[in-house]
Amino acid sequence: MDPALILIQTLNAAQYGLLLFLVASGLTLIFGVMGVINLAHGSFYMMGAYLAFSLSALTGNLLLTILIGVALSVALGAVLEWALVSHLYRRNHLQQVLLTYGLILVFDDLRSMLVGDEVYSVPVPAWLDFSVPLGDVMTYPAYRLFMSAVCLLIAVGLYLLIQRTLVGARIRAGASNRDMVQLLGININLLYRLVFALGVGLAAFAGMINAPASTVSPGMGTQVLIVSFVVVIVGGIGSVWGALLASLLIAFADTFGKVFIPDYAGISIYVVMAAILLWRPEGLFKA
Repeated sequence: MDPALILIQTLNAAQYGLLLFLVASGLTLIFGVMGVINLAHGSFYMMGAYLAFSLSALTGNLLLTILIGVALSVALGAVLEWALVSHLYRRNHLQQVLLTYGLILVFDDLRSMLVGDEVYSVPVPAWLDFSVPLGDVMTYPAYRLFMSAVCLLIAVGLYLLIQRTLVGARIRAGASNRDMVQLLGININLLYRLVFALGVGLAAFAGMINAPASTVSPGMGTQVLIVSFVVVIVGGIGSVWGALLASLLIAFADTFGKVFIPDYAGISIYVVMAAILLWRPEGLFKA
């Protein structure tokens, strides 16, 4: 096989894996820290993509669109946690599933009413609308390289937040023992609100930054939610590092599966998941 083609598929897999990490890291934080199964997480990714479509038409600037969209998404996440999710911490997972599934239906109906059921596209910024040559005949879109770089910076920033800051220490403590954190005088409710808002913001950001590289369509949230749950299970529930490694592993399996075994590519990620869980039932890392 042409080395340039291998390089392109490697870049595609890395970009997909880093994007998937943004979605899955929010999902694993919400479940690992708060103990909430959030089936609506894919809807936040879809919301981000539709925000990119709607706001870019108003601002004409993708970077400004993303800043506004992330701020709106984080605010929405805080409101949802205060109004709905905060009542679920002491309840069983079935009630969490019912509430977050209800949010999926609400978001789908709102999307249909506000923007319709058509497929949309978001233009690539003019300063990134070019391709980088790979070899003599192949090129690679500069915007996808930009996406990979931004997602990598977000991953580093998330690591520093969780591992190197006081807020991160409190998040990790809250994940281990909620009651002890409360006894130490820390406002655990505010902490959980920040975690949920962060998770929503990460998912929406992923949808916004990916919008110019793909399409904005109904059902896109469901697709990414399924793969994100696979990532969370493979990486280890609550582990951000595990989510990063699992995202890249799943992305490479999916991308190269479509190249080498296209007839069976649809099950490649589940084969990888089954193999890892047979080896390490708790996932690659523990929180």
